[in-house]
Amino acid sequence: MVTGATSGIGSVTARALAKKGGRVIIVARNVNRCENTIDEIIRTTGNHAVEYMLADLSSQDEIHNLVRVYQDKYKRLDVLVNNAGGFFMSRLESIDGIEMTFALNHLNYFLLTNLLIETIKASAPARIVNVSSAAHQNASINFDDLQGKQKYSGWQAYGQSKLANILFTYELARRLEGTDVTVNALHPGFVATNFGANNAGVLGTLVRRFMNLFSIDVETGAQTNIYLAASPEVEEVTGKYFVKQKAVASSGNSYDETAAQRLWEISEEMTGVRESV
Repeated sequence: MVTGATSGIGSVTARALAKKGGRVIIVARNVNRCENTIDEIIRTTGNHAVEYMLADLSSQDEIHNLVRVYQDKYKRLDVLVNNAGGFFMSRLESIDGIEMTFALNHLNYFLLTNLLIETIKASAPARIVNVSSAAHQNASINFDDLQGKQKYSGWQAYGQSKLANILFTYELARRLEGTDVTVNALHPGFVATNFGANNAGVLGTLVRRFMNLFSIDVETGAQTNIYLAASPEVEEVTGKYFVKQKAVASSGNSYDETAAQRLWEISEEMTGVRESV
């Protein structure tokens, strides 16, 4: 399963896994884009074992429904690639009343993974891949204003969410020890995509153009995703952060186990997950 798979590195990842012969489920919220992506993957790979499931992953109800639909049809899940995310220059709230960056970039990963974890464990050896970003490097978790209600910055909210991805990855790896399920995080690189295209106005356009001046193409950006999802070289590697297909050190804040446990507990409260890993 690859989330956020109708564009960018998600689409490239899904296509590469299909080319390797896997049954691939892509998850996105737009039916037309899903159908076009499926058609393109089948046409270029010849693999017809590709399908889509619809969900707006900023909505907890839709995540629950996605899991129900998946588990009604399938009894195993060998690889979960948590890729869907966004960047929001202005503060928005999800349908659940949660700041959108935190809801989509972190709670989405947390809830979807926890709801699927028994299926994943039953499929072991299995893998979980969490797309993070180098934007986590200078970030911290502001537990006093986690949702930016007192002061909001799109860049700070994004950096915090990407740090949350890594804290979640490391804590999940600790909790999955001995299960033969691996979980790793990655920075895909500064990728030229439509990421952030939801931000309207001249400033949003200028930011995207500036970012794309210094970015890499999506094919290159997807390589670490694909590597962690399918390479035999990392079959038993877990609890690591990868850049350019190499395990590297993440920020000092990302190794704070107390913060990771606190974030986990808050995430349980915010999602209603009571029997998490």
